[in-house]
Amino acid sequence: MTNTVIYENLGNMEYKTAWDYQESVMESLKELRESETKDEKYCGKILFCEHPHVYTLGKSGSENNLLMNIMQLKEKKISFYKTDRGGDITYHGPGQIVGYPVIDLKKNDYSLREYIYKLEEAIILTLKDYGIDSERVEGATGIWIEGKTPKARKICAIGVRCSRWITMHGFGFNVNTDLDYFSYINPCGFTDKAVTSMEKELGGKQDIDEVKKNVLANLSKVLKVSIA
Repeated sequence: MTNTVIYENLGNMEYKTAWDYQESVMESLKELRESETKDEKYCGKILFCEHPHVYTLGKSGSENNLLMNIMQLKEKKISFYKTDRGGDITYHGPGQIVGYPVIDLKKNDYSLREYIYKLEEAIILTLKDYGIDSERVEGATGIWIEGKTPKARKICAIGVRCSRWITMHGFGFNVNTDLDYFSYINPCGFTDKAVTSMEKELGGKQDIDEVKKNVLANLSKVLKVSIA
């Protein structure tokens, strides 16, 4: 039996609004698990969106990795949130695919580590579709290009929360992202590694809607779920 995930494209949405929506989906999945009329195939939602400029800090991150003060954030119209996901600080903004899979891992029989591995694999496969070689780097979450060299640069950040085996938060995949915004933070806590995007690697803007379709198809493949 193949489990089903519902896909929703939330468009351009404020970070806190998307966070609250994830929480509501997570709670509904918890209730569904206990329900006598539970749907045996439905295991959650995959939410895609883009955010207005925002920095988010993971629960184990350091505020010292934000290199701006409150006044500077206001001047540049950048929001800042402390979150309950894993990881350190990252940036979300226009031109970036932010993916929030809210999925019941128990129904898919995945450990959290396996799940994160599969998220990474979906991004690696998507980049391969565009002729970009990417990889994981031990001790550094996310997806990297030339990750084991002095030219290492991150193209996708990953940070997840899991409660009672239901996931939320997810990944920020740089497609046409304005990379200047990463210069105001130590991305993911690193001071010696760069950040990149598909636009930078391929030398031109990409069709972000097409990239979303490819990411979704690869998520369906690696998670072994059907998308509704």
